[in-house]
Amino acid sequence: MTEAGKELDGRVAIVTGSGRNIGRAIALALADGGAAVVVNARSNRSEADDVARAIERGGGRALVCLADVTDGPAVHAMAAAALARFGRIDILINNAAIRDEKAIEQMTIADWRAVMAVVLEGAFHCVQACLPALKQSGGAIVNIGGLSAHTGSKHRAHVIAAKAGLVGLTRALAHDLAADKVTVNCVSPGLIERPRDPALPAPQHHQVNRTLTGKYGTPQDVAAMVRFLCGPGGGFVNGQTIHVNGGTFLA
Repeated sequence: MTEAGKELDGRVAIVTGSGRNIGRAIALALADGGAAVVVNARSNRSEADDVARAIERGGGRALVCLADVTDGPAVHAMAAAALARFGRIDILINNAAIRDEKAIEQMTIADWRAVMAVVLEGAFHCVQACLPALKQSGGAIVNIGGLSAHTGSKHRAHVIAAKAGLVGLTRALAHDLAADKVTVNCVSPGLIERPRDPALPAPQHHQVNRTLTGKYGTPQDVAAMVRFLCGPGGGFVNGQTIHVNGGTFLA
């Protein structure tokens, strides 16, 4: 029997891009639910180590894995490290992303491919690397989408296309993996507070959209939904895009 409030006890999660902001909040929320967490960052070990220490201070288990999700062999090595340390993988959170803004007239094919590589190819690599273990446990995959994929926005053609593609990937994988009892959903954050460089303007879609309450959400609001989908309460939710946006966009 699991301890009250530890509905993820015994489970193991990989959270990509979990050194800061929403990824960090998700890693901490899953650990609070009892999961051991692989904290992933591309190169910033100090941020990843800080998240791991926070998990361990709370009595949880954590493993830091630096890996660029666009690098297939590195992602497979991360999955192997998770299995070597914890013996299983039950949860995969595809959170790593690039959200640059650039007018289409100035956008290069390299700009386009850089975003696609992290958001879509990164998710592909992570799913393939983790899939054998996820099938054994009947696990959960949660892809982290974005508001502008549904509302549109200026200067984000690459980001919007990639995040919209992630919705399509979610639906496809839900069909492909249903027989293995692996659920696949997409959580789409809306206007979420996060540290920003005060010298830079807010993202364009933050300037034109508002929540119904007039206040922004927090990374913890997004993390709570992800935790629910990964637990026993979310077992009958599959192939869905769930919006955590305070009513900014009504699906």
